[in-house]
Amino acid sequence: MIGLGTLINTAGVIAGGLIGLGLKNGIRKNMQEIMMQACGVATIFIGGAGALSKMLVFQDGKIETQGTMLLIFSLVLGSLLGEWINIEQKMDLLGERIKKAVKAENDHLFVDGFVNVSLIICVGAMAIVGAIQDGISGDYSLLVAKAILDLIIVVVFAATYGIGAVFSAVPIFIYQGAITLAAAFLGSFVSEAVINDLSFIGSALIFCVGVNIGFGKKFRVGNMLPALLIPVFYEIIRSFL
Repeated sequence: MIGLGTLINTAGVIAGGLIGLGLKNGIRKNMQEIMMQACGVATIFIGGAGALSKMLVFQDGKIETQGTMLLIFSLVLGSLLGEWINIEQKMDLLGERIKKAVKAENDHLFVDGFVNVSLIICVGAMAIVGAIQDGISGDYSLLVAKAILDLIIVVVFAATYGIGAVFSAVPIFIYQGAITLAAAFLGSFVSEAVINDLSFIGSALIFCVGVNIGFGKKFRVGNMLPALLIPVFYEIIRSFL
């Protein structure tokens, strides 16, 4: 069944969030702070490793880099587009609306938890590749593996940020579901090069999220999300050259 992977992943996020909420009341504030810093460092390394795995290649007995210009153009052009649209503000507003709907107005970490966790679980390589595989062939095995990882991640973040992290299930359902549906209709046009480039840029964005979590907000990552569109246009243009 196409889309089953996203349903399983969404259920995993909700389950992890509920477990994390159960743990939150038993964790002292100083412990929550160190957990948040630890999560930030872990996210930095996950994003950095994902990006470097695509950038570094071993050729002729030496290590070389590739995709540098694609990374620069994707982040610069995508960030300009995102800043113009002001995606981050819209994500914050969505978080505020959900916070108001669930009567959590006094939870000052709600929006941060919602936005940061949503970005972590949405823009990673597994989200993109897994959703495409699910749409093209109905193979949701990668999304099942991602569901397990997301469950663990959300447990930690929900124990730190609170209930806002649980509602990251909403964007993951919409985001991965949309990719799966698009892949189901356009699967024959999705090349391995496009998937690799999307994974590469997504990992760079994960790195930025990690910096925000560990060191305070330094990057408007929400406004950088259109960077994921640039590799798609790049591969389309390259196919005609």
